[in-house]
Amino acid sequence: MNELNIPTMAELMAKGETADILFWVGCAGSFDERAQRITRDICKILHHVGIKYAILGTEENCTGDPAKRAGNEFLFQMQALMNIQILDGYEVKKIITACPHCFNTLKNEYPDLGGHYEVIHHTQLIQQLIDEGKLKAEGGESFKGRRITYHDPCYLGRGNEVYEAPRKALESLDAQLVEMKRCRSNGLCCGAGGAQLFKEPEKGKKDINTERIEEALETQPEIIAAACPFCMTMLRDGIKIKEKEQDVQVLDIAEITARANGL
Repeated sequence: MNELNIPTMAELMAKGETADILFWVGCAGSFDERAQRITRDICKILHHVGIKYAILGTEENCTGDPAKRAGNEFLFQMQALMNIQILDGYEVKKIITACPHCFNTLKNEYPDLGGHYEVIHHTQLIQQLIDEGKLKAEGGESFKGRRITYHDPCYLGRGNEVYEAPRKALESLDAQLVEMKRCRSNGLCCGAGGAQLFKEPEKGKKDINTERIEEALETQPEIIAAACPFCMTMLRDGIKIKEKEQDVQVLDIAEITARANGL
């Protein structure tokens, strides 16, 4: 926050100002070292295009998604109602998040508890900024002709039918987008959804993330593009298992966009 001069909603309110958009960082984006890099790149993009945004900082709590998926509805509602009280206190209208789990919960489940907000995923914002000519993939790393395969996160793709935004962001780089056999509405889960990230897998012949990485590697990619911090963890673990760390990169759409724009 200090490095990028990111204000909190409380700091803006103290100065009598408001933000155009709230960046909901999420648990992974706050505490996971790998996901923190994605958080920084999203902030760099927001700075670059001049969007006035803020975060909640220490006032941000978990959306309650893992509790709900694990079956603890009571804990979910406690967390959600606490967050709604904070968001409404700051009169938040629009939220951007990098996590499809946060995105889905804030967008589709908070309204039932009285929390009504416009919620967008960072890939949707990136596509919008590209369409408006504010992100032009100039002055940075070139991705022209590079083989990239994109993994659809369950809660972004099948859960909310956001398929085009991340792909258009990649296509704008003039990259060679190669699809896995199971993609879009037929995509395969990375294995972390439904609170599975926080528990050991059941006995079976193969871990789901290993199966998914094998499908990704069949496309012979230079880069596997992700749009979810949970997927990032599972895909990177799969790459390590296959000992392909020197050959294939796993990058978030925001990281690829930031690199292409020299941010």
